[in-house]
Amino acid sequence: MDTKHTLLIVEDDPDTLEMLRVYFEAQGYQIVTAMSGHEALQKGQQHPPDLILLDVRLPDIDGFEVGKSLQDDVRTNRLPVIFVTERGERDDRITGLKLGAIDYITKPFDVQELRLRVRNALRRVGSQNNAVTGLPGNKLTNDRLSLLLERDDWSAISVNITELDTFDEIYGFVARDDVLRAVALVLTSIVDELGTMDDFVGHPSESQFLITTIPTKTDDLSQQIAKRLGQAMAYFYPIHDREAGYVAWGDDQTRRTKIPFMGVATATIQSTDGPFEDVQTLRRVLQHRLRAA
Repeated sequence: MDTKHTLLIVEDDPDTLEMLRVYFEAQGYQIVTAMSGHEALQKGQQHPPDLILLDVRLPDIDGFEVGKSLQDDVRTNRLPVIFVTERGERDDRITGLKLGAIDYITKPFDVQELRLRVRNALRRVGSQNNAVTGLPGNKLTNDRLSLLLERDDWSAISVNITELDTFDEIYGFVARDDVLRAVALVLTSIVDELGTMDDFVGHPSESQFLITTIPTKTDDLSQQIAKRLGQAMAYFYPIHDREAGYVAWGDDQTRRTKIPFMGVATATIQSTDGPFEDVQTLRRVLQHRLRAA
């Protein structure tokens, strides 16, 4: 495995739990375990895993109730869940799928089949994330914006990296990907420090990142984004370019073009700017403000 995915295994039988833990750790996964519904919710919400293997029969609340609570929480409503249970009836499977489960496997199960189902589920989820940064991609970002439109108190910050295409043309895609990963790290760090637990950071297109938060956090987040990223951009260039303050580029040494460094443009929008008919309308307004910025 190229990436060490985290699985939350929720199982009340200690022998089965230990078997699954040992097996999936041997496959290269990082494992978190829980033996009750409340423990599963606590661990899932504090440190959301990449996937949850969720037993239905638990000692306190059943797995279906856990699944519903995960769906109702914006921090966890996109987590992939595979129900693992002794209940094989059609109605139980339908209940699990209605709660957003991406798979449903009955006991006794073949552990190799379960491994393949976990792998396939993570691949499906991963295909919706940006391949470079791992942040939620365009579809998941639109899903989050769609949820916002149902609320009354929200804001969104669009962060655009200017001159990224030119940087890519001069220095290559490896250097460009390093820039994108660094920007993603800076943005998530700022949101962790200054935002709320419900904030979201997406990467819907190559040069654009999008953050959702609440209006009272917008100014602080925007100021820190502009400050930290503005300072960081020059360091992606060779030292002689940094000293000059620009990139001299072109085949003719006597007539080279002065290319400016990458920069950061931000624009914000909030619920009071609406109402918005749909996500596309919201994003058009945000894009117009970004161009104006």
